[in-house]
Amino acid sequence: MVISMDRWKGKVAIVTGASAGIGAALATQLVEEGLQVVGLARRSERVEQLAKKLQGQKGKLYAIKADISKEEDILKAFKWTCDNVGPVHILVNNAGIIQQTNLIDGDTEKWKKTFDTNVMGLCVATREAVKVMKAEKIDGHIIHINSVAGHTVPNFPGSNVYPASKYAVTALTETLRQELNHLGLKIKITSVSPGAVDTEIIQTNNFVIDAELAEEMKKMPLLKSEDVVDSVLYVLSTPPHVQIHELTIKPVGETN
Repeated sequence: MVISMDRWKGKVAIVTGASAGIGAALATQLVEEGLQVVGLARRSERVEQLAKKLQGQKGKLYAIKADISKEEDILKAFKWTCDNVGPVHILVNNAGIIQQTNLIDGDTEKWKKTFDTNVMGLCVATREAVKVMKAEKIDGHIIHINSVAGHTVPNFPGSNVYPASKYAVTALTETLRQELNHLGLKIKITSVSPGAVDTEIIQTNNFVIDAELAEEMKKMPLLKSEDVVDSVLYVLSTPPHVQIHELTIKPVGETN
């Protein structure tokens, strides 16, 4: 099997949640591989700063302010991309949040926010990408950044609806694969499920962790964002007839 990113050079990729962590690292690598990358984020100024650093690379990064929990933001982002950069060939649904609450006496709005971002936003972005790929006859690739929590519920106090939202991503990956097959489309769909990653998701969502759990977390083996990016590039590098449906990546020593 030939592993190569050549088929994507000059093509358009949309990456959600591109302001930090996995999203920023992935946007950087795709630009270096020669792609035109549109980075969606609420904190678009951080994507703009990254774009300036990447000037002179083979590809280019464009920053779009978008809240993935809002359908109108996603629709505007896809329209802007098609009008100004070109039809999308790759979509990476990376944006995801975790909210501090619980199930027993939890905050309904925080539950909704988690599902609106992790599930509904992913569905809307995927629908729009498939719409473009189908119309333009593009054999594209859609990648969901899932989680091991989408396959096994972690023993993490306060995780509330987060694992459920990621289990939904696992089901949506297979459901989309079946729909694409039914329509005879050659668009690939992949779920990439990392274990614990050293990213800003906890800090960004103002997740307060008690001192004992914080000390335990410091001892945990962690993946780097770049490790997840490497797995995404591997998935994208497979030849057109090869589809990696699910790729799980864990740090050595992870116990869950």
